[in-house]
Amino acid sequence: MTSTTPLLEVSRISRIIDGKTILDDVSLSLNKGDLKVVIGPSGGGKSTLLQCINFLQVPNSGDVFLAGQSARAMGRRNICGFRQKIGMIFQDFNLFDHLNALDNVAVALRKVKGEKKVQARKRAMSELERVGLADKFHLYPSQLSGGQKQRVSLARALAMDPMVMLLDEPTSALDPELIGEVLNVIAQLSLSGMTMLMVTHQIGFARHLTTEIIFMEEGRVVETGPPELLEAGPGGGRAADFCAKLAEVTGR
Repeated sequence: MTSTTPLLEVSRISRIIDGKTILDDVSLSLNKGDLKVVIGPSGGGKSTLLQCINFLQVPNSGDVFLAGQSARAMGRRNICGFRQKIGMIFQDFNLFDHLNALDNVAVALRKVKGEKKVQARKRAMSELERVGLADKFHLYPSQLSGGQKQRVSLARALAMDPMVMLLDEPTSALDPELIGEVLNVIAQLSLSGMTMLMVTHQIGFARHLTTEIIFMEEGRVVETGPPELLEAGPGGGRAADFCAKLAEVTGR
């Protein structure tokens, strides 16, 4: 059951880079427990949207509110505290090659939260178990599959106790047979009540678990609606057309 009060609210953000409008007056909101999926063609502004929500890129206008607190009002000095509350999963795994899975998860707890080594490792092991990798804690990134690396990055983000998770095409760098193991973890997180905004082309996943589809094109939110929005048929909108073309390419 989701709350009716937005946990995350994106209010009319725009982003202009080198004179080109990447995001154009984008607004959306997530209630606690929502899993919303952003889809759309490449170059539509999806990844930039996630980075602006986390203020990794600063919007030229508009604001982001987390639990009612304005990101802009925090200023540069306090923005790191805001980012700690929003977990970010990228297309690439961004793991430290010289650290094993356990220490890749524990390092942020030690460096950012100042936890002792034993305490940080205990929490890291708990999160690795949560994503099904407790038996791989001693392995280094070079010894892990792509799916396992992405699950380590999920464990690392979860260890920071985020209020919201942003996932930027978390399966795009994976071989087809490894995609399922990552999506299964995301599905379990959703069922446990984690609030998430996910950019993906995994339309089948979106149909079954998302609370809302957000279709973006040319930096704008063109359509929003329930998963039925993706179904082609008489009067189908832009999202349905996009999904039909995607199915033709992927054979699904």
